[in-house]
Amino acid sequence: MEAIAVLDKVSYIYPNSKRTVLKDISLTINKGEFLGIIGATGAGKTTLCLALTGIVPQFYGGRFFGKIAIAGLDSLDHSVSQLASHVGIVFENPEVQITATSVENEIAFALENLCVTREEIIRRIPIVLKSVRLEGFEKKNPQELSGGQKQRLAIAAALALQPDLLILDEPTSQLDPIGAQEVFATVKRLKEELGVAIVMVSHAAEEMAEFCDRIALLAEGKLIAIGSPQEIYSQVDLLQQNKLRPPEVAQAFYQIAQKGINLPSFPVTLEEGKAALNDLTAKFAISAAPIFPKPILPTKSPILSVQNLSHTYSNGMEALKNVSLDIFAGEYVLIVGQNGAGKSTLVKHFLNLLTPTQGKVLVSDRDTSQLSISDLAQSIGYLAQNPDNQIFNTSVAREVAFALPFLGYKSNQVTQETERGLKAMGLWESRDAHPLSLPKGERSRIIIAALLAMHPDVVIFDEPTTGQDYQGALAILETSRQLHQMGKTVIVITHHLYLMPDYADRAIVMGKGTILLDAPLREAYHQVDLLESTYLTPPQSVLLAQQLGKDRQYPLITPTELANCFATTL
Repeated sequence: MEAIAVLDKVSYIYPNSKRTVLKDISLTINKGEFLGIIGATGAGKTTLCLALTGIVPQFYGGRFFGKIAIAGLDSLDHSVSQLASHVGIVFENPEVQITATSVENEIAFALENLCVTREEIIRRIPIVLKSVRLEGFEKKNPQELSGGQKQRLAIAAALALQPDLLILDEPTSQLDPIGAQEVFATVKRLKEELGVAIVMVSHAAEEMAEFCDRIALLAEGKLIAIGSPQEIYSQVDLLQQNKLRPPEVAQAFYQIAQKGINLPSFPVTLEEGKAALNDLTAKFAISAAPIFPKPILPTKSPILSVQNLSHTYSNGMEALKNVSLDIFAGEYVLIVGQNGAGKSTLVKHFLNLLTPTQGKVLVSDRDTSQLSISDLAQSIGYLAQNPDNQIFNTSVAREVAFALPFLGYKSNQVTQETERGLKAMGLWESRDAHPLSLPKGERSRIIIAALLAMHPDVVIFDEPTTGQDYQGALAILETSRQLHQMGKTVIVITHHLYLMPDYADRAIVMGKGTILLDAPLREAYHQVDLLESTYLTPPQSVLLAQQLGKDRQYPLITPTELANCFATTL
């Protein structure tokens, strides 16, 4: 196959750093292939993407060793703008790339900077919009697009440059599952129809296994493995050693193999898993469907109550429609739904960050219309999706202590509660550090420490796993478990359903501003059609369990539960 990019013993060190971020990487990327790049945070994935565009080292400086050739052009001898005619890049957050006031102007912007003629720009715009299924949106303001549409617009703008290689760095991390599938499908179509080579960095193991031709595994700057999705994702031990999550199909069949059951092949995609499951059920004993205890229903008054709540934003968008809901003390509740379902709008009413258009909200039987935001902050803690939006002090300790004097805490109490919060979150040693100097996962814990210092009864996590790698997501969820064990009521909003079986007891499914389902987590996960109607996909374990139980129900939701259905060979 013909190469579009060749890396020869590439190493790189950022300015004012001693750490080698890329270490002796040699890699060939072929025309028309879809190469996935995986690795834990800090593995060097983003730096590798930037090196493929020439941004590293041309803009960043630092020390660069080895050679990168893009379409035969040396990345050191040709400017980033020259390389841009062969390679385009789309970042994790489309918001940082979108600057124009209309879709067509966004696509034209980069072309104008490269002095492409007006006639050629007009010719290219409908072509790239069709390729990402945004035809008819030419005049629309990008800020009115959904998250998935914005990401597809960013891809269209990159495609307009007619690159031979398109690089996408975590393009789906902020999207709901269907939006993520949409981007993967779009990218696959570009590869097949236009012959564009794709390099994608992603933690979305299930989608990477399905769509990629090859997977490259980075660890601490080194390329430690490369191969087909089956070759890489079947090495479950290797992935776990490198703090990565295999697809749930691979996890389930790895555990089945650990029981001494010989597998003729090792599935890593859902369709492969279903086929392998059919083979297994014909050959091996299956235990009876397990009976799981139903959650005990609370009998006390709710700690949070929403009664006939509606909310319409100033632009006329009706975000909530006659919602009624009770949440009880000590519950761990999951709220799910597609982007725009009304999840964040709902929880912001608990804090008086939004006021009802209609209906009312009660916190411990008190109407929030009679309470101030500071009153509610003492009983309800809120962790926003981006912790950086809640950080504004120059040290970790000051950030944790900041709100306490305003809530009437005396000086000695501020010191005591700050220390307690820092130690509870493992941040005591970092108390004098600048908050923004810490990794994102630790920045989230700073906000949690500040919340703990105020002794809230309820803690709300709004998309806490977005942008986190697997270990970062687990660290935050383990913190939520600690809070729950302390007696706190925990509410988590997330698209990552596969993360939640070990934590949540109850699931509330929202769609278009209404509650579609309120049920125990296990029951909710098996409402596959309803989840898909709100652009969610249940964990692969659920879909495999339904394949397993065509004649009887297997209410399984984790790879371990699925594997435990297989005992010993007949």
